[in-house]
Amino acid sequence: MKILNSRKMTYLSLGILLVIVIVFAAVTLGSVKIFSDTRYAATSIEGVYSVDGKDWQQTLPNVMAHEDFHELTIKGRLTNVPRGDQVLGISATNAWFKLKSNGKVIESNYRADETVFRNTPGYVICYVPADAIGDGMDIELDLVNPYQLLSSKNLSDYFDMYVGTEATIYELLFQNKAGTILFCILICFFGLFSFPIAGIVLGKIDWRYLSFGFLCFCAGIFILMQTIYSYLPLWIHTPVKCMSVAAISAHICMIAILVYIKVNLNKNANKIIGNIIIVSAALLTALSLVLHFTGVSDLNAGKPFMWIFVGICAIILTVCLITELKTGKESILILLSMIPLLGGLFADAVNQFVYYTSIPLFEIGMALTLLNQIVILIIDLRNQYKETIRYQQMQKELYEAKVSLMVSQIQPHFLYNSLTSIAMMCTKDPKTARAATINFADYLRGNMNSLKQKAPVPFTQELEHLKKYLMLEQMRFGDLLNIEYDIQATDFVIPQLSVQPLVENAVKHGVGMKEDGGTVTIATREEDDCYKVIISDDGVGFDTSKPIEDDGRSHVGMENVRQRLKELCDADVIIESEIGKGTVATIRIPKKTEDKK
Repeated sequence: MKILNSRKMTYLSLGILLVIVIVFAAVTLGSVKIFSDTRYAATSIEGVYSVDGKDWQQTLPNVMAHEDFHELTIKGRLTNVPRGDQVLGISATNAWFKLKSNGKVIESNYRADETVFRNTPGYVICYVPADAIGDGMDIELDLVNPYQLLSSKNLSDYFDMYVGTEATIYELLFQNKAGTILFCILICFFGLFSFPIAGIVLGKIDWRYLSFGFLCFCAGIFILMQTIYSYLPLWIHTPVKCMSVAAISAHICMIAILVYIKVNLNKNANKIIGNIIIVSAALLTALSLVLHFTGVSDLNAGKPFMWIFVGICAIILTVCLITELKTGKESILILLSMIPLLGGLFADAVNQFVYYTSIPLFEIGMALTLLNQIVILIIDLRNQYKETIRYQQMQKELYEAKVSLMVSQIQPHFLYNSLTSIAMMCTKDPKTARAATINFADYLRGNMNSLKQKAPVPFTQELEHLKKYLMLEQMRFGDLLNIEYDIQATDFVIPQLSVQPLVENAVKHGVGMKEDGGTVTIATREEDDCYKVIISDDGVGFDTSKPIEDDGRSHVGMENVRQRLKELCDADVIIESEIGKGTVATIRIPKKTEDKK
């Protein structure tokens, strides 16, 4: 039933994933079709530009300029001019801009307010009507980048323009970002559902999967924000709030990365280091928020310091993880799965300060790590499935062993002998016969109840059941069978019906084969590392190197006893015998197993 439920949950998660893909694909295709009639064109200023007051240079086709700047001025004419009901769409991100036409300011995001966010440009989308910009007009664009620590030579990261309608921005969003948005949705889906469900399927709370699920969700949101940051003003109309949402998602994602690495640490010293780092990262985020909302330094200005801090912390935690590689294959798999993520994180951090590529390095690293983790998840589920099958098979074998053992103790000849002895007593000693009948009934009841008992029982309970068996055997053998008890330890547990087969062998193959009978002794001892149950007899003994020839009944029971003792208590059975002197059978139960019980 557990396996069936696991399969259902797995199929459910895959079904949800398929529905999301189909719905998103349908929405994307439908949206493209809806906006397909919208006519738009990219536009730029063709002329000259100056960076930080330096010499004027010829603009680059389509991109205008391609270098870092604090202040950038571009003069010239638009390559495409809005006409009729068209507008000039403008998207500005983390930069102040002022757009002039024939020397007159037609659009600007400069603010004259005195709020705490007066130095934060934020994200802006605005539209300039066609009648404000005509053919032949001189256009001047002034840009100011207030964040000097961050580097980007891609001007479109700060400012972009197009000609179309006010609906064109949505067409650009769906046509240019649909694939990445779908990727982000899938990452968030895996984070919210697949990995937590995997922990449930595996039958336990797996913090490794939960932490990676949290990382997937946070990374999905972060990558989504990085993808659509220039479109956020469509839904969040306050420039500073747009930037705040994107920046906070980055902070949370960085903390999620540190949490994921820390959860995979096993050594206590490394865990302490991980806890200190995570608390420090949380405090740094809290400090950044305080500085942001008090106007001292906004979140985007503090972004470089967060990247540096997280990079250093990730290196420290990675070193801690490397020190644990000798603990097993699991640590190696975890490290290998995190290499793409950490590599993308470090490369993207460097790219923030020394811009060298526009490739989304962190996103690629996250995708590869997700793929690796999915492979590890599939391997874990497969191993868990095999373990469940093996466990069920073992339970079946143990149950069959218990049935076989129970049946071996109540073979017909034993029942006949016991009932015959009781019948003979009924006329000679009715009181003893009555007690023997009650004892016989209790003995049978104990054997039947053993089928329901899965866990080991206290030794005192096993001893009481053993005494009932020996009383019945003494009725049969009379004075030929003497029983002695030397019980010095009882504070331990043992599988039910695990001592009786050894005692039965002592009775039947030991003193029972001796003409004048003998003594069977049951003793217990406590040692530093184990408990011992010792069954000894002074019977005929046997050669331990050769199998005993008999009906096989006791030997089947002995094999079952060995298996159950090993599986349930990690105990061993040691048989020592000498022909003509007797046999000693010792059950050795380690104390460490006892403590776990």
